[in-house]
Amino acid sequence: MQTNTRLGIALMSLTMLIFATQDGLSRHLAETYNVMMIVMIRYWFFAAFVIAIARRQAGSIRAAAATKQPIVQTLRGVLLALEINVMVLAFVLLGLVESLAIFASYPLLVAALSGPVLGEHVGWRRWAAIGIGFVGILMILQPGIAVFSPHALVALTSALMFALYSLLTRYAARKDSTATSFFWTGTVGCVLTTGLGIGFWEPMTGPDWVLMGILCVTGATGHWLLIKTYEVAEASAVQPFAYLQLVFGSAIGIFVFAEVLELHVAIGAAIVVAAGIFTLLRSRA
Repeated sequence: MQTNTRLGIALMSLTMLIFATQDGLSRHLAETYNVMMIVMIRYWFFAAFVIAIARRQAGSIRAAAATKQPIVQTLRGVLLALEINVMVLAFVLLGLVESLAIFASYPLLVAALSGPVLGEHVGWRRWAAIGIGFVGILMILQPGIAVFSPHALVALTSALMFALYSLLTRYAARKDSTATSFFWTGTVGCVLTTGLGIGFWEPMTGPDWVLMGILCVTGATGHWLLIKTYEVAEASAVQPFAYLQLVFGSAIGIFVFAEVLELHVAIGAAIVVAAGIFTLLRSRA
């Protein structure tokens, strides 16, 4: 397949807009209903989508589920499902702007942990960028709104969990296909979130069911677009544009939820993003 970087960038940008919309919908619904119930319903739809995609790519459900590392795949699915619950909780406690600014540190966490977890070499330039990036995180968490409060730690925990999930995904890719990893992500997450959320079921209003439906559709659409993005362009070329989720999400937080973008958050986020992009470029080199 011929590489089309320009199309890949456009698709990645659209994907991040959809994911940011999904974040806004999640925050709105989770302010009224239990977080675990919201995530559970999302996973029901997501699991159906994942099974359909995996079956199409692998040829059958049995082929998609075949893995030589079930423990790794199960741990991946559990980590992502728990991370989504934690992140949605952070949206409610901290707001979209600060939560996404802190979450933007996950590529730095991936780079920092890639050595001990995957045995990859991390040069001094990337270590310097990681250190600078964490200075940005400290600026976001500095005295003011979230002085190392539990609320800020919720978002940071989410970033750490997603970084570990990303590393395990790279580890799993050494032996399993993308279709297999995708299948385990959706099915394990669906089982876990159903077990966690079913006891918190509560009736939803008609308009909120409509929003819930849009949330489910945007989730599936976003992941489908992400797959298409990596089909038409190299991951290293389009990955820096994943930071647009921070831009789009912050805009939704400011204009829809009347959040305030504090100066220290803006500066800290800019440092984190710059450091993250540098680590991506260095890993590509």
